[in-house]
Amino acid sequence: MNYAEIKNCDIANGPGVRVSLFVSGCTHHCPGCFNEVAWDFGYGMPFTQETIDTIIEMLRPDYIRGLTLLGGEPFEPQNQGAIVELLRQIKRELPKKSIWAFSGYLFDRDILSGRLGDTREYVSYLDVLVDGPFVEAKKNLSLRFRGSENQRLIDVPASLAAGKVVLWQDWQGEKRGMV
Repeated sequence: MNYAEIKNCDIANGPGVRVSLFVSGCTHHCPGCFNEVAWDFGYGMPFTQETIDTIIEMLRPDYIRGLTLLGGEPFEPQNQGAIVELLRQIKRELPKKSIWAFSGYLFDRDILSGRLGDTREYVSYLDVLVDGPFVEAKKNLSLRFRGSENQRLIDVPASLAAGKVVLWQDWQGEKRGMV
């Protein structure tokens, strides 16, 4: 796997101050995508153990709330192995850090169905998944943590426990996303 960028102290892609990993490679090619350069699986730098170590060090400060995975597409089958290894190490060393992921795939239709391979371990590490492709006709700049109105903010542990999609609720109790 390659990655396009790592942002330290990111406040745009989840609650609080976060580290964001932008992976390379995406087959969705959504019109109006904010990160077209990361569609190419060969773009950027190789993702190595040294990269994982760097991310873990960036996550250590108490003011860093967690990690966000973006793309490209973190759930492309070619990217899953490296990401699962990263998440294993984070959960082992920093179990209280939250993990968010953004995906153009749908949680219930694509990710849990096995269509993208065995994603059970991967999903078990996630706290929130923002799912669904970016749809330019549904773009809404007032939305929090998503780009278009079709995208959902999913509480992954609650969804796995309930056996259905449960939307993430922020600290104000407002539902975010659409079922």
